[in-house]
Amino acid sequence: MRRPRIVIVGAGFAGYRTARTLARAAGGRADITLLNPTDYFLYLPLLPQVAAGILEPRRVTVSLSGTLREVRPVLGEAERVDLDARTVHYTNPEGDEGTLGYDRLVLAAGSVNKLLPIPGIAEHAHGFRGLPEALYLRDHLTRQVELAASARNAEECAARCTFVVVGAGYTGTEVAAQGKLFTDALVRAHPLRRTVRPRWLLLDLASRVLPELDERLSRTADRVLRERGVEVRTGTSVKEATRDGVLLTDGEFVETRTLAWCVGVRPDPLAESLGLPMERGRLLVEPTLQVPGRPEVFACGDAAAVPDLERPGEYTPMTAQHAWRQGKVAGQNVAASFVEGGGAAGLRPYRHKDMGFVVDLGGVQAAANPLGVHLSGPVAGAVARGYHLAAMPGNRVRVAADWLLDAVLPRQDVQLGLVRSWAVPLDTASPELARVPGGHRSEPAASGPGAATEEDVNAGNDADGTGGTDAYGTSAVGRNDRNDRNDRIDVKDVNDVKDVNKATDGSGEHHPSPEDDSQSITSPTPEVGRHSGGGSGSRVGQSSPEEGSQSIDSPTPEVGQHSSGPATMRKDGTAGDEPAPGPVERADARDAKGDR
Repeated sequence: MRRPRIVIVGAGFAGYRTARTLARAAGGRADITLLNPTDYFLYLPLLPQVAAGILEPRRVTVSLSGTLREVRPVLGEAERVDLDARTVHYTNPEGDEGTLGYDRLVLAAGSVNKLLPIPGIAEHAHGFRGLPEALYLRDHLTRQVELAASARNAEECAARCTFVVVGAGYTGTEVAAQGKLFTDALVRAHPLRRTVRPRWLLLDLASRVLPELDERLSRTADRVLRERGVEVRTGTSVKEATRDGVLLTDGEFVETRTLAWCVGVRPDPLAESLGLPMERGRLLVEPTLQVPGRPEVFACGDAAAVPDLERPGEYTPMTAQHAWRQGKVAGQNVAASFVEGGGAAGLRPYRHKDMGFVVDLGGVQAAANPLGVHLSGPVAGAVARGYHLAAMPGNRVRVAADWLLDAVLPRQDVQLGLVRSWAVPLDTASPELARVPGGHRSEPAASGPGAATEEDVNAGNDADGTGGTDAYGTSAVGRNDRNDRNDRIDVKDVNDVKDVNKATDGSGEHHPSPEDDSQSITSPTPEVGRHSGGGSGSRVGQSSPEEGSQSIDSPTPEVGQHSSGPATMRKDGTAGDEPAPGPVERADARDAKGDR
């Protein structure tokens, strides 16, 4: 007798938990396939610590093949699902297409970055959803401090040392808190940098930071940030981003080279492509996580609108806590659907109980209210780290070891140069994958998978302003009722802003196309990867001349080449002109987000 075939799309919090629970419940009686763009599960709540140099990147990843022994991982991104033929069509990392047949399907595709119709955001900002973006931010912060120390004038130094974070939800708050400590450490470590004064701004249209949490937690986070020197600007956001800085909604123009976009997320468009009933981009499901009319299809995580049985008429928010818990129920119900012959008998509904929240603010500081008990300071810090160690499905010893080393040793303030600015565009459909030259196209930000409509902009109750789910999700230990006021930007105000970037000479960030020859073997400076169409200096969200890709015969292999730099040398020793930069291209791979 043929064993049932089960396909799980996405290995984020929901997908990974589904696979792990199902593998145990099935006991080898089913063929379980897990489709995911990467071969690891990413523990998103600790990503700010990767960007701050506390944790090494692999510490926050958990191997799929190493921890899910009875599950077959398949590298690829789901492109479409044929519900009638019961097949999932996907594309692997090398562009080859494949098909997976199923008897049961679990959609845990997660969410994508939310882009608001603000001029310049897609071109000059970077998100914070995956490892490539965290690695880029870590290098970028280090580089800006180093360049500021040798800046030609005080204005350039101040601009390079000004860092703007938009969105004061979990993600933005933790990025600003950890980032301020990191840049301060970079300055203290070198006498020549002691004149540099890192400036951090945290912006949100809400009236307070962490608006979705208890006011006491919000006050604690606000106090810690302000004492640390972070400028918390509530009731303020970005009206326009340019190559030289950002125009705020209060009329102030802030010169900066760094703009971190942590405003929110939208459900993966894969769910909407199924043509089934939706709720604000999320696939409507029963409390048992089954899709109505399609008992063989289950959905959980950010891609699913799961009825909140504790609050009739509402749906559970898009948080990693809910995704993790829903994954367990989905795994149990899929297994029960076989035992019970595919009927509803034996399936249990998803219910949750609030347990509290934790927000790691860096150092020994945190805010937490486990079981309703409000904590702050070192005690909350210990609770937060203890929670993360308990919640992680692997790498606990390595994470604890990195925390110990960080407490007794200085952080390594070096750039690895592994991820370039053009490799992590904000409007990418796959933040968990660094973009490569020649990647697939995607729609522009105004209409792409992460774009927001006017309804989204004016919506008052959406996924939070975190840029991820629940501290990306899991910084919360329970309920998270998002009300992201960063989405309340008036479209007509945005359209009234003059796009000053249109008057520039085109030296803003460009993403190289396959024709850009961005890995030229004739580059004289292979230690700096070539960046197509770059201008002088490093701009907001833009790679600087020291960024780019590699060349083989360069005399300086440790620095990549910038395409607007000097002429290349041909193999015969003669000089040759740089190839003209190709058109701007954006990645088209579907975003697996935290839950894919």
